[in-house]
Amino acid sequence: MGVSEQFRVTDSRDPRVADYFRLTDVHLRRNLEAEHGLFIAEGEKVIRRAIAAGYPVRSLLVAEDKLATIADVAAGCQAPLYIVPAAVAEQLTGYRVHRGALASMRRQPLPAVADVLAAARRVVVLEDIVDHANVGSVFRCVAALGFDAILLSPRCADPFYRRAIKVSMGAVFSVPYCRLTDWRGAVDALKANGFRVLAMTPDPGATPIGEVSGAGRLALLIGSEGNGLSGRWLAAADEVVRIPMHNGVDSLNVGSATAIACYLLAQA
Repeated sequence: MGVSEQFRVTDSRDPRVADYFRLTDVHLRRNLEAEHGLFIAEGEKVIRRAIAAGYPVRSLLVAEDKLATIADVAAGCQAPLYIVPAAVAEQLTGYRVHRGALASMRRQPLPAVADVLAAARRVVVLEDIVDHANVGSVFRCVAALGFDAILLSPRCADPFYRRAIKVSMGAVFSVPYCRLTDWRGAVDALKANGFRVLAMTPDPGATPIGEVSGAGRLALLIGSEGNGLSGRWLAAADEVVRIPMHNGVDSLNVGSATAIACYLLAQA
């Protein structure tokens, strides 16, 4: 089935393209996307991955000079395709749309924590990571390095925000994830489900992660770059672990630390 219709839009205020309005405004997008149950996928590869994962397309937006890159995707969607001059796309979104194509897509309900844990052997658990790029980077690491799922604390950034999706290269569509509803009891719940819980920290007294076995069901707790994990989660973990540092560097960014930890634990 082809697209229902193609439309040329020359006014950034056209209500038909309201889904794409001011994509760089995090606060606005948080409210708009939650209200309408949507998210924005950017770039032909990411859009294809979202469609392949089963997310329905609300509409497509493409710059005139990039139409060829998305034509076959549009031909397989029953959704309107809006074609705009590059200048209008920039006025509408708030930035230069280098990748040429955007898609507004419908979210799906998140699975329950119990369902995610039941199907997983190794999970990463993020506590209060509010940077969208860091969240996207963790999803990409988990997808690439053999972990099964991600659990997010209530205050973590939205993995389906445009920036997170872009950094993850679409991995947010393939990695099962859920939001924790009980932050205080999260670590105890992991243990009750048979997970050994490791907490990442830069503390030089923690066990070097290369010395830790990755056998069995494993949950790796990771906190924000600024504050790290809360004292509550650190105290409740089975073991605190660290990546040994040199030359006066105390820690790595979240994405790099997650990649190293997941790789080492997958090999152990």
